[in-house]
Amino acid sequence: MQPYAIPSIRELHQLLQLPKPKHPLVSVIDFAVAKCFDDEKLEAVRYGFYCIALKRNFKGKMRYGQKHYDFDDGVMTFFAPNQVVITEIRDDWELEGAWLVLHPDFINGTPLAAEIRKYGYFSYAVNEALHLSQDEEQMVMGLMAIISDESAAAPDTFSHQIIIKQVQLLLSYCDRFYHRQFLTRRQGSNDLLAAFEELLDSYFRENRPEAEGIPPVSFFADKLNLSRNYLSDMLRSTTGQSAQQHIQQKLVESAKELLAFSDLNISEVAYRLGFEHPQSFHKLFKNKTALSPLEYRRGLNRE
Repeated sequence: MQPYAIPSIRELHQLLQLPKPKHPLVSVIDFAVAKCFDDEKLEAVRYGFYCIALKRNFKGKMRYGQKHYDFDDGVMTFFAPNQVVITEIRDDWELEGAWLVLHPDFINGTPLAAEIRKYGYFSYAVNEALHLSQDEEQMVMGLMAIISDESAAAPDTFSHQIIIKQVQLLLSYCDRFYHRQFLTRRQGSNDLLAAFEELLDSYFRENRPEAEGIPPVSFFADKLNLSRNYLSDMLRSTTGQSAQQHIQQKLVESAKELLAFSDLNISEVAYRLGFEHPQSFHKLFKNKTALSPLEYRRGLNRE
């Protein structure tokens, strides 16, 4: 399916049968008055701008990549420019909520341009939408209203700065709400940790690093049907360590076993663990233990 490109906010307004936007680079759309996409060519779209949406009464299906979102009342989704979004075409929607669309040109040259790339939720893929409490939803809608009013008003020397500040505040609150979501879904986090550790242990138990190399985070994320960022965020909220740090810890633990209980030389240990270059193994091991692999082996009491 070839995605339909929507490069401008003005074109989005036309497709939703809305009046021309007051500002060409930023708009807040009221879902209750917008006409939902009902043309099959719009089932898969590629937006040329940031999309931050709070949806209520969404009964359809939406995919980001090949994975479905888990929708419920008061749910938020986040998409960065040029990501493909696939939405079920229906003509019986009575959708409510607000949709902030923000063109990259609006934030270029501002601190927000760098900050916005750091928010992992723009790459979340499945069951990772942000579920809001009633109070959180009111907070988001209030900020959306301010951005809407400012973008629709006659511009002055403060308009751009005020909108940027409100978007920054909105994203900061969403970051807080995601962190709360990780905490309130603690059991899910613990289940995820157990599943991740089993996959990691299995990979090393089967000696796959020697043949296939050190596993990337994406290997485990795909197995768990999650995005890389979400997997790392969930693990960090539970253990204080990212997925990459867990993998590195496993490498060091495995290295210690090989150094203690095998006669492999240092280079052979490195290759056994999937390192292409022994120097990389040496650097990681010393960084994590403050000892070189050889110093660690010499310090063991071996009969």
